[in-house]
Amino acid sequence: MSEDKLHAMRHSLAHIMASAVQRLWPEAKFGVGPVVENGFYYDIDLGDVKISDQQFGKIEKTMRRVIAENQDFVKSLKPIDDAIAWANDSNQPYKVELLNDLKRAGTTVARDLDDEAMGTIAEGDGVLDEVSFYTNGNFTDLCRGPHVASTKDIGAFKLMRVAGAYWRGNENNPQMQRLYGVAFETQEELDLYLERLELARQRDHRKLGRELDLYTTSQLVGVGLPLFTPRGTILRDIMAQYSNQLRQRFGFEKVWTPHITKKELYEQSGHWAKFGDELFLVKSQETSDEMALKPMNCPHHTQIYASRPRSYRDMPVRFLETTTDYRDEKTGELGGLNRVRSLTQDDSHVFCRSDQIGQEINNLLASARELYEIIDMKLRVRLSYRDESDAYLGELSLWESAQMQLKEAVESNGLDFFEQDGEAAFYGPKIDFMATDAIGREHQVATVQLDFVQPERFGLVYTAEGGDAARPVMIHCALLGSIERFLSVFIEHTGGWLPFWAAPEQVRILTINDNVNDYVEEITTVLSEVVLMKPVKYNEVRFTTDVRNESLGKKIREATAMKIPVQLIVGPKDKEVREVSVRTQGGEEKVALDQLSSYLKGL
Repeated sequence: MSEDKLHAMRHSLAHIMASAVQRLWPEAKFGVGPVVENGFYYDIDLGDVKISDQQFGKIEKTMRRVIAENQDFVKSLKPIDDAIAWANDSNQPYKVELLNDLKRAGTTVARDLDDEAMGTIAEGDGVLDEVSFYTNGNFTDLCRGPHVASTKDIGAFKLMRVAGAYWRGNENNPQMQRLYGVAFETQEELDLYLERLELARQRDHRKLGRELDLYTTSQLVGVGLPLFTPRGTILRDIMAQYSNQLRQRFGFEKVWTPHITKKELYEQSGHWAKFGDELFLVKSQETSDEMALKPMNCPHHTQIYASRPRSYRDMPVRFLETTTDYRDEKTGELGGLNRVRSLTQDDSHVFCRSDQIGQEINNLLASARELYEIIDMKLRVRLSYRDESDAYLGELSLWESAQMQLKEAVESNGLDFFEQDGEAAFYGPKIDFMATDAIGREHQVATVQLDFVQPERFGLVYTAEGGDAARPVMIHCALLGSIERFLSVFIEHTGGWLPFWAAPEQVRILTINDNVNDYVEEITTVLSEVVLMKPVKYNEVRFTTDVRNESLGKKIREATAMKIPVQLIVGPKDKEVREVSVRTQGGEEKVALDQLSSYLKGL
């Protein structure tokens, strides 16, 4: 089934669901019911009646009756005043509001309101003449379509959840019930989706983060401000260290910048005009300076570059900083580690000559590929270009040159890629790495961005070979991106079974009884002397011992629940023959004590 036909089917199911709700609750008042990813929803006002999961079966049964009646979807047009009269007569106040907004707006703005107005069609030029409706059976709805021909042309569907939603997203408006469903062409596709959904539920990083004691949240600290525990902090530090090592081998040097700055820095960079409403503002009690918590690091790094004269011989200059930034994200969009207000970036910036762009991008592409190969995620690349809007800074000719150079770099590296307009940063095009996780979901992770704009805005220069002032090119790169968001992807990709090198607790020693405590001391001595070199250098083994007077079965269950990748089981027989029983996800095997160090280095 084509995307257009699938969209029409899901749109039709939104109407079928609304007509079923109206049969069950004739007093129902309807808002909007668009198609969303994998399905549809409808905003419904039922007064004091609250829909629960237990009622989904009843609604689905009624929907199937509607489908079995083989009702045609019939389009009709009404003059706008007749449409408003219809909405009033039908006791549909939300439709009345939408229609009045469309009447006031006229044709031009009405088209801009299409999505919000559930696809109301405006006919005429300059004055709104007519709007369209679709009828199936006894149910009529304001709608622009498209729909399937008949209710019988519906595939497999299932109602999933109900949530509260303010009418038109405004908290001052009434709260409605948003009823969600999913739909696919076949039952097999629906079953596969539901299976993946269950896998995703089991792998949810919010659930695993709590169970594995990686991070927590606090209402006193604030929404979107996660607190990382000792175990979670180890994981963060390991990933940041690995990202740094990958870039330091190409000459990146660490820098440090403060967490607040005068707003003038972001005014000059252009961020204030574009993202001013996302900044946390800070007021000084000593001066009249208006300050902000930094939302990104590139403007600060330009000032380090500009702090002394640069020659063509100095180029490229490469800065690296892993630091926390702050963005005043909308509360309703925050969730787990996916979107937060305090985000830590493994940020880096290159200032280079134009003839050095290709090599610098190749270095960064190599680093990104190595990182995601190590964590076993398949990559493809999105080339994110500007569109025709005026949302971007800089000359069009510079953009065209930058986009061409990024494409050439991707092609020369043999990367699987696709191009998409409108996804660029406001200062330049991007190479966005899209990683596929273990259950088939795609996530945007690393990014490489070419920037001719900020060097211009900050007046950055270097002395060229002939003695003239020349403008450097700026390349932005983050391999992990937001570490918080990366960890949400990484945890769900692995299901919490992190690879040995990344696990906060790599080894747990489990004793059978107290008779082996002296042998455990020998084992801990061996573990303390192991230095792991891959992929993070100088990574000492992180281990604990469980010598409690508990059954071995209980100790194993607890270690497995914490997803400890290596469990060393030690009993009297192991002590006698100078071995340990090594238990991993792959099974159990015996390893001689004098071979334990080599065994762990091979993991």
